[in-house]
Amino acid sequence: MQTRLSKILLVACAALFATLVVFNNVTDYDSNFEFVRHVLSMDTTFPDNNGMWRRIESPLLHHFAYVFIILTEFAIALLGWIAVWRMWRTRADAVAFRQAKVPAVWSLSIGILLWFGGFIAVGGEWFLMWQSDTWNAQEAAARFTIIYTMILIYLVQEDN
Repeated sequence: MQTRLSKILLVACAALFATLVVFNNVTDYDSNFEFVRHVLSMDTTFPDNNGMWRRIESPLLHHFAYVFIILTEFAIALLGWIAVWRMWRTRADAVAFRQAKVPAVWSLSIGILLWFGGFIAVGGEWFLMWQSDTWNAQEAAARFTIIYTMILIYLVQEDN
């Protein structure tokens, strides 16, 4: 039972984190939007780099990308809270608990896809975010990716 409770609490922490990220991105839209705008515009990368043809300068596309990020974070949070509720309700039954973990697997996987695939791969390498001293979130995205991956690995282990 203690392992199941531990998994519930860790998924709750991941869901809480995603919830707070959504809250911050919605309530402080403009300053967080600036991050997306600068990364996509590539305006703080190395001057005259050969990758500038990749930049996106359309404000409409900047907003679209940012709203997509927020909606993805919302999905991560929502799936996480659904999983917490289901896991809590089924904590006494191993078979039911295993099924209740499915939304958590999706929540954590989508989080990994967003922060590793979206921020590290696309933002970091395609839009050369790594070249920016100011608008570089690779370290934070790596932290989120590692935490979500560790919880996911622990979550899918068999329960006693």
